[in-house]
Amino acid sequence: MKTISAAEANRQFSTVLREVSQGEEFTVLSRGRAVAAIVPIRKSGSDHKTAKQSLLVRLRKQSITGSREWNRAELYND
Repeated sequence: MKTISAAEANRQFSTVLREVSQGEEFTVLSRGRAVAAIVPIRKSGSDHKTAKQSLLVRLRKQSITGSREWNRAELYND
């Protein structure tokens, strides 16, 4: 993980983003204190699919509640 000042991160933002896209991580300092981290997004399609499946299973087990006697026009009524 690299450390960078907020001012330097501002001046070199394109470079920082390029390095982050290649896996580098940055800690951003403001007046010597760590205030932020710039890290790559961890893309894990399997985590997303697992969470979605878990949610669908849970929702299918729940009973339907509430009234469903409305129409589309009523949803957008001011």
